[in-house]
Amino acid sequence: MRTFKPSTITAALLASGLSVCASPLYAQEQQTQEEEANQDEAVVERIEVRGYSTSLIQSLNQKRFSDTVSEQISADDLGGLPDVSMADALTRLPGISAVRTGGQAAEINIRGLSGGFVFSTLNGREQVSTSGTRAIEFDQYPSELINSAAVYKSPKASLIEGGVAGTVELRTASPLSNDQQHTFNANVRGMYNDRADEVSDAEEYGHRLSFSYQGKFLNDTLGVNLGYARLYQPSVATQFVGLAYTEQEDCADCILTSEGFELQHRGGEETRDGYVGTIEWIPHDDFKLTADAFVSKFDEEAFARGYRVKLENGAVVNPVVVNNSVVGGTFSRIANNGNTRVEIVNDDNQDFDQVESYGINADWQISDRWSAQFDIALSKAESDFRNGLLWSLVSEDASALNPQFDENVQISYLLDDLNLPDVAFNQSQAFSDIDRVMVSKYGIYPYENTDELDAYKVDFQYALDLGVFSTLEFGYRYSDREYTNDRSVYEYGSDSGFSASQPPLRLTEDMVEVVDWQGDFGYFPSYLSVDLDKALTAWFPNGVPQPMQTWGAGAPGVINGPGTGPNTSWSVLESGDVFETVNAAYLMANIDTEIGDIPVSGNVGVRYVRTKQSATTLQRATRFLTDPETGNSVEVSDPTLGAQNITDEAGLINNFYRPTILTHEYSDVLPSINLNFKLTDNTQLRMAAAKVMARPDINRLAANASTNVETVQATQDRDSGEITLSSPTAEITGSSLNSPYLNPFYATQYDISYEWYFEETDGALVVAGFFKDIESFIDTTGVDPYDFAGNGFRVPDSVTVPVFLEAEFQGQEPELARDENGDPVLINVDTENGRYESAFNNAEGGYIRGMEVAYTQIYSMLPGMWSGLGVSASYSYTESEVTRTTGDGVYSSRLPGLSENVATVTVFWEHDGFETRLSGRYRDAFVSRQVAVNDQTVNFDEELVIDYQASYEVSDNLSVLFQVNNLTDEPTRSYFTSQEQTGTIQFFGTQYFLGLTYSL
Repeated sequence: MRTFKPSTITAALLASGLSVCASPLYAQEQQTQEEEANQDEAVVERIEVRGYSTSLIQSLNQKRFSDTVSEQISADDLGGLPDVSMADALTRLPGISAVRTGGQAAEINIRGLSGGFVFSTLNGREQVSTSGTRAIEFDQYPSELINSAAVYKSPKASLIEGGVAGTVELRTASPLSNDQQHTFNANVRGMYNDRADEVSDAEEYGHRLSFSYQGKFLNDTLGVNLGYARLYQPSVATQFVGLAYTEQEDCADCILTSEGFELQHRGGEETRDGYVGTIEWIPHDDFKLTADAFVSKFDEEAFARGYRVKLENGAVVNPVVVNNSVVGGTFSRIANNGNTRVEIVNDDNQDFDQVESYGINADWQISDRWSAQFDIALSKAESDFRNGLLWSLVSEDASALNPQFDENVQISYLLDDLNLPDVAFNQSQAFSDIDRVMVSKYGIYPYENTDELDAYKVDFQYALDLGVFSTLEFGYRYSDREYTNDRSVYEYGSDSGFSASQPPLRLTEDMVEVVDWQGDFGYFPSYLSVDLDKALTAWFPNGVPQPMQTWGAGAPGVINGPGTGPNTSWSVLESGDVFETVNAAYLMANIDTEIGDIPVSGNVGVRYVRTKQSATTLQRATRFLTDPETGNSVEVSDPTLGAQNITDEAGLINNFYRPTILTHEYSDVLPSINLNFKLTDNTQLRMAAAKVMARPDINRLAANASTNVETVQATQDRDSGEITLSSPTAEITGSSLNSPYLNPFYATQYDISYEWYFEETDGALVVAGFFKDIESFIDTTGVDPYDFAGNGFRVPDSVTVPVFLEAEFQGQEPELARDENGDPVLINVDTENGRYESAFNNAEGGYIRGMEVAYTQIYSMLPGMWSGLGVSASYSYTESEVTRTTGDGVYSSRLPGLSENVATVTVFWEHDGFETRLSGRYRDAFVSRQVAVNDQTVNFDEELVIDYQASYEVSDNLSVLFQVNNLTDEPTRSYFTSQEQTGTIQFFGTQYFLGLTYSL
């Protein structure tokens, strides 16, 4: 007979229905354990209610009996969570906030740390991401397919390392744990976005639907879980985007000027299909085998239309300066020397993402004392993002034989902090004039990422007869991860003027539509929306060229090219593979004892981790030869340094590089302790301490340092012979934002919390505090101008540019200018040092500390119908002494993801089958990324997102639901260093859902 008896905590877990999450399961004596649990109910009161509140109170049960500081979400059945994705659901927990992408929660922040510090598992298995980072995109996980979620804020040795901010564990349903023999759920909802009618060609309507089945067979020894969830929704936004301000190093008195701004309509369609399947089999009372699969496909087709203003090298009249920042004035283009202009933008993006997770788990009760679990896991992610652009410029006369770019450009604007600005253009009437607007540039820049992780894990538990420790646990895990990034490119034309060699396209009536602004944006001038397919077919009658991974004909080291042309070597140098192998072992003792009359539970343990990370790269392998007569130096390939002929997808051969693999290894020891003191039957005190780590994002381990020389175009006037340059110098820029030698982020953290579970009513009050002592960060710093040559980079002093004659008529083939000998005219353009950005592990850390308060109560003491009234609310305050420069000309004392104040509140009421709730999520100002022409790090303003939901049970099987997301159409607002430097002002619209749920 078994000598091990479950502790009070274990019995309570079983009583609250958590046996599916407990390990080991002790399946062969389930009946005995249930009897013991019933006996313990006299000591530990179980919270149990019916209706919508079941999920909420079940979550409190799970939190109450957890052995770590954690937050829990539970769905009473598959599809019980009402949120669009798990990102929305998680943000209702204390200390957790979200970054909205396209108006919806995607990345989550925990306790002031961004998504890169959040580790995530599905059914206990590490998940890779389509984002190229370690932060999974939670909007990829439909709430209908997730049965429960836990956020572990304090770690334990048996948890996979990586969650400095916290570890999010998602779980799908266990069919053998279902109370009923067979259950079926269907959920259908229609959706409407009230801002879609402001965006030309945007969809207004969408839908959500899901189906799930759980069944038990063969005398409850075989369980099957199947689920499918589909989301189709319009994605719309109307936005103003300010571009970054000029960065000045060590210049406190410098006047800063913005690069410009954008005004855009965004629209598109998002489709997510999710699938889940689970088979559980108990061939013997002591053995359980589980196989499960999860697949989610998220496809997005989006467009951005409007205009982009570039304020480069322009003359400024009546500038308005606030805090050394130009926030208004009139900018004029300087003829033949400036780049101030307005670009009519027609971008089309496609993003096809897929995540897959597969696993097999065996749970074996070896003997009365020994149990073991064996797990094999595969996690895969693929992302194919195609960023396509079609930009137009204003001409003097599009019908002319030789159209000229209109250099009479004047732009007046006045920013208004976090409100929409005043703007005026002298060319505003031309933006919608087909006789003035001409397409000048086409570009497409695909990002293709794959991320795959194989993992193998074994865990053992041994029941002890000691007074302090109840169970000893130990285990080993091995994982092998490979991340691949492939870049490619195709560019044609110019965005700063009309190219002679790649002339602009004249538009026709069937290609365009005049778009007017509406609502708050109604005072902005109309513009032409261009049909991408029709324009490209006309521009490229022989077929639209496709992007390739190519050096570019003008890249240094190309030996079989014409010697002139574009340099797109970044598409080769920024592509590559990252490999990561991890060996981890742990030893942990579970505590079950008493100090005086106070029961104490928890665990103490240590985890040892050995990490090896490698990255492929192409290193420069050249030397310089100097002409003794002229003194000119020429860079040549050096085979003695390993230089090889490397052929790209276009057949161009470059011999300036050698392929190699860079490798870095390190070991970590991560101790942890969790203690839970049961002060009374309804109150307990938790304390925890641990050393934690978070590895750099997987894409930041790539070894893709690169430099780039700006492409300069030269045009010669046929009559005067005057040569005009698109830029007076060729700017050299570079980056080394990634490195396989980056070390993890380390911190030592401490947690304390007091939990009071109400006796007279259902609910709890929890007060918690935390402190994280951070050792170091991965920082990114930029220097402009940077001395490339002085720091060992091989860069040219000048570049040779071919000169093309101005076109005499629309569509004329590019014609090289030639001298009296018939040779092509070439001109030397001096290079100029530009910006260089690099990443490194800094030596400075600091603290993050804060407190959290969570309150949940169902007011069952109220009379009659009001007994179904309840509230769930939380508040967290977080502060940090860490000061970081975020780059991109942005300066902030906040850590990315840190909001000092985060609050949530949900008021709900249920009566006779009717349920309704109103929820609010507030977060203080924070730092995160926004997407403009390039990714930019900015400060986001505070935001309050309000949602509403109501449902009614028509019968035992059928209910109807009405839901409103973003009830007040809360925009996102951002700024750069301070609020007068306006960043993004973006409105997404309010979403309305109406649907049915059917259950059997």
